[in-house]
Amino acid sequence: MTTHYLRTPLRFALRALVVFATVASVAAPASADDYPTKPIRLIVPFAPGGVTDTGARLVADRLGQRLGQQVVVDNRPGASGNIGTQMAAVAPPDGYTLVVGFDGTLVINPHVYGKVPFDPVKDFVPVSKIGDAALIIVTHPSVPAKTFEELVAYSKSNPAGVSYGSAGTGSTPHLAGELLKVRTGANFVHVPYKGGGQAMADVVGGTLPMLYTAVAGAYPFVQKGQVNAIAVSSTQRLASLPKVPTVAESGVPGFESSSWIGILAPARTPQSIVDRLQREIHAVVHTPEVKERLAALGITASGNTSAEFGQQIQSDLKRYAEIVKTANIKVD
Repeated sequence: MTTHYLRTPLRFALRALVVFATVASVAAPASADDYPTKPIRLIVPFAPGGVTDTGARLVADRLGQRLGQQVVVDNRPGASGNIGTQMAAVAPPDGYTLVVGFDGTLVINPHVYGKVPFDPVKDFVPVSKIGDAALIIVTHPSVPAKTFEELVAYSKSNPAGVSYGSAGTGSTPHLAGELLKVRTGANFVHVPYKGGGQAMADVVGGTLPMLYTAVAGAYPFVQKGQVNAIAVSSTQRLASLPKVPTVAESGVPGFESSSWIGILAPARTPQSIVDRLQREIHAVVHTPEVKERLAALGITASGNTSAEFGQQIQSDLKRYAEIVKTANIKVD
């Protein structure tokens, strides 16, 4: 009888272990060996048509081809990218929901908004940066300054300063403009817009003298002579605009400011899947066709590692915290 009573709980324990192992094997996330087995959703936290969306769609198409499964772009705009980014933060960490990260959303919004619905470090695992999008300063032809040095001097001589537009309060161009004010003492006055399109229209129309924006949005107007290209804030001159000097060349040594876009996954996504995605993204962005098309958008291809991308996110969080504090920028 004693043996019977001992065997019964042992039998139950063994059955429980079998059930647990079965459930665990079913619930376990896919490994890189069989991933992916279904389409992948790529959340773009902005409306269709912008540089971020266009670059993401270009990469998504080629990435799907390499993975053998469609990568479906899902635009979820709102709150400067916060809404779509938060959706990705709470998605299952199985590699089937990814998000396009934008520096404005991940490393600037946490400082300019009172609260954001995600933690840019704890809620995500960086996969790979797609690339860096160069910024450019353009002016209406009526502005007498034709170089950056002249523009700074002109702003100081004008009691009202020189108004410059950006895609909105807390955007990367806005902070770049504020940093230039600190570095040069320029009397630049920020005018926030709800998007770069209307700001560009006002510069072309002559109601706004200066705009700090992404190269892709300004390039057609520069080519037509409707605006003057003063300087780019990338580390080197752009192949698409070889005659336009950098800000660093124009009297502000070491100055660099650009936007970046990349792909992230929810935290706790298996490292094997992250590594697989990183390798494929690197291959995609460095294919000649994709690299050339990204360059046409003003984006320099990257495809860096997860660790490198994560280090930049943390570094930029600290860098922009100082700029936001100095300029006292807040969005209610």
